[in-house]
Amino acid sequence: MAATGIAIYILLAVATVLLGLVVDNHCLVRRNIASRQQMLNRLCLGSVFILLFGVSACRLNVGNDYAKYVEFMHLVNCDAFVPTEAGFNLVVKALYGISGFENYLLVFGFFAFFTILLFLAAIYRQADSFAFSFFLFMAFGYYFQSFNTVRYYLALAIAVCAIPLVLRKEWVKFALAVLLGATLHKSILVVLPLYFLASLPWKKWQLGIGAVLCSTFFFMQDFYLKAVVFLYPTYEDTEYLEGGTSLVNIARTLGVLALSLMCYKKTVKGSRRNRFYFYCNLGALVMYVCCSFLPVISRIGYYLTITHIFFLPALLSGIEDKKVKNLFTAGVAVAGILYFGVFILMKAGNDGLRILPYETFMFHDMVPILSDVN
Repeated sequence: MAATGIAIYILLAVATVLLGLVVDNHCLVRRNIASRQQMLNRLCLGSVFILLFGVSACRLNVGNDYAKYVEFMHLVNCDAFVPTEAGFNLVVKALYGISGFENYLLVFGFFAFFTILLFLAAIYRQADSFAFSFFLFMAFGYYFQSFNTVRYYLALAIAVCAIPLVLRKEWVKFALAVLLGATLHKSILVVLPLYFLASLPWKKWQLGIGAVLCSTFFFMQDFYLKAVVFLYPTYEDTEYLEGGTSLVNIARTLGVLALSLMCYKKTVKGSRRNRFYFYCNLGALVMYVCCSFLPVISRIGYYLTITHIFFLPALLSGIEDKKVKNLFTAGVAVAGILYFGVFILMKAGNDGLRILPYETFMFHDMVPILSDVN
């Protein structure tokens, strides 16, 4: 069963990345005239969307919290207390009402539809190269991890779409977009200060003060944990307060930092966009190193490291020496493939993800949820 799921995921990744290679997100658009490239873009993007949406929407009990979400949806429909946000509850109520029964498949399909749609739209509009950024999106596992915590990944997609608002300093629109995302998963609220700080033109002395403030994470852990419990009262006295970090994420942010420092004067310093990505990566590195005691630190870090899918192609495009550029591009591609391989072969079946084995409602039945057992 696991082997079938691995084959499906690898074929899906290969097929969509190959389709992405055809997409040119910088082709000239002529009014009332659809060029050949525009038609190819629509065909390939539509195909990518259908493939990603199909695999995500057809899954059944795939993801470590799938059954928990089905339980939450049942409780929402029964007007019982749930720890989920109002926007999620409203979607469940509306879709269950339209269906006339507890159609949890439709709810998962709803979240898959908009999560994939927003991510593809963001990559198409913001990437230097759609093909390269989409490859990184798939290789770093963002799509496959969206099978878990569906509220969070839709909020993450909204945050990515809101990045251009930060770069244009449209703070009111940015705040409204974040507040909309917060109705689905309130973790998105962290991007209000984080993206603002990343958008600032930091001086060296300011970075020094920031480093001093970051040192407080080592000796004021109780204070920060109390702040987290205040924001997430359901975390109190649970395993979520155990914290933990990822050496892989630290290595990745360090690698991106090293490459960005090499290209800093040429590609980063004079670009507001790339400087924003630079500070997002730096902030993620600080969090992974200094804040490992905080619960689910990866959820906060992903709001920052998601910019890697844009930052790495931008850095590589700024390398003038073709041999060096090709060498580093190949290195990033190989690293992405290795990351994907480790993720699918070694982590996908773990309890924290459990996206293997892949099962679909067409051939499998849903396991009993807690309410059914009781």
